[in-house]
Order: sequence, then C-alpha cells, then structure tokens
Amino acid sequence: MRFVSYNIQYGFGLDGNYDPERIARSLTGADIIALQEVTRGWPLNNGADLPEIFAGYFPDYHWVYGPACDLHGSSELIGGRRIDRRCQFGNMVLSRWPILSNRLLLLPRTRTFEKLNMQRGATEALIDAPGGPLRVYSVHLDHVSPDERIAQIHALIARAIGFSREGGAMSGGDQFHLPRPPLTEDFLLMGDFNMEPESPEYCQMAGTLDRYYGRTVRADVPTDALAHIGRITPDSHSWINVSRPQQRMLLDYCFVSGSLVHRLKDGWIDYDAQGSDHLPVWVEFG
Repeated sequence: MRFVSYNIQYGFGLDGNYDPERIARSLTGADIIALQEVTRGWPLNNGADLPEIFAGYFPDYHWVYGPACDLHGSSELIGGRRIDRRCQFGNMVLSRWPILSNRLLLLPRTRTFEKLNMQRGATEALIDAPGGPLRVYSVHLDHVSPDERIAQIHALIARAIGFSREGGAMSGGDQFHLPRPPLTEDFLLMGDFNMEPESPEYCQMAGTLDRYYGRTVRADVPTDALAHIGRITPDSHSWINVSRPQQRMLLDYCFVSGSLVHRLKDGWIDYDAQGSDHLPVWVEFG
C-alpha cells in the first residue's frame, strides 16, 4: 500500500507553468493521495476548480476536499437565481478505497498585520483500507510563525489521538439506523508542516530526541515515517525556493501512529518531480 503527500502550489511548477496534469503524473501508483494548496475560484490560477480537476485525473478514486479558507469570490444573477462563487484554499484526500467519513479540522490561528495568514486545517478521511480501517489527514500548517505552528500541532495531535474518545464524525447513529464508522487508532498525518527537522515545532510533533535512545515509538506522539526507517539525510529536502534554487528545506512529512510503525516498508522523496515548489513524499506499507 503506497501513500503520497504533495503540496501542489495551486498547480504551478518550478518553471512557473500551471500544469496540474504534470502533477497527476507524479502521483501515479499511489493508493492514497494527500494534497495541499488545492484551490477553487482562486485568482492565481484563473479560478480553476482543482478538486474536480484531480478527481478527473483519478476517476476511479474516492475523494474528499476540505476548504479551510473559504471567501466570497463573486456573485451574479443567472436565470433569476443568485449564484455565489467561492474562493477556497484547502486540502484533499483521494483513495482507491471507500472513504467512510470525513471532517475538516480547523487549526488555531491568530491575526497578523503584515504577512498573509489564512485559516489552516486538516482534512480527515476515514478509509476502508484492505489491511483494516485507517485515518489519513492531509495537513497544512502556518508558514510564518513557529508559535502558531506549535499551537496547531498541539490541536492536531489531540484530535488525531483522541479520535476514539471524541467519536469521529458521528456516534450513536443506531438511533437512525445509520452505519457505525469504525473508531480505529491507526492514522497518518501527511502534508506540509512548514517546519524543519529538530526545530521546536518538529520536537512538539515527534517528541524530544533522547541522546541515548533516540526517539522511541509511543502512543502519545506520532512517528516520522521516513526518519524512523533511515531515509532522511542532511541533504534531504522537500521544498525549493523558486527565486533562489540553492535554498532548500525539508518541510513535508508523513507521521504515523505508533500502531502503524511495524507496517512501514519504505519511504522516499521524489526529487524528479517538477510540478510544484514542493516535492512528493512517499510512504509504503508492507
């Protein structure tokens, strides 16, 4: 089973060209896909409906979209009916297997005065996977403030680990003869975390590195999949500054619950991808 996370930057590649089909080609072979910076009605790409576009590239996949930032775009009367067009920015999950439930988890934010700060979120998809149900979160954290990222990480971990206690998208559905979604402990947090390895935010996410034992797999913190299987080096990166290509950072990750660590088989970053300023991060389960 292969998972991939990709911040698609509105569909624009390293060369500045808008080409969502190129992005889709980089995702070939994935069973579950987490995308970030997925937009509808956004001025930068002439209002493209990227959720529908990517659903079209993967016609036999199930999918959900969570627009964390949702603004009024335009409005007009057509045939006597008011039509509002939204300007949306969020995360998407596509899956070969049915998505039994989904939620948009809004993450904490604070008002800024100089830098752009949009509402961020995590799109939660409970998937009926062959190896048992699991949750996949497509995540995008704040890009400006480490303090805000730490607050968002606390909220994200609390929701992911407290899923069963909270009851997921619905509980008590028997009252209306509705199916009961499974309350699985297994989850993956995939996306653009806008943090570098061993930064304060990273340590809030993955736990503090012990000088002797390293990081042990625990129930109360997620595990960085690629780091755990030794696929991260000092040269690893997942983002390239288009204006200064020599500036590169590792900002994108796949974190897994402790219950899934034993299933990790492989993981890698696709350095050949050109469809965004970010690179796809892959994880494979055995």
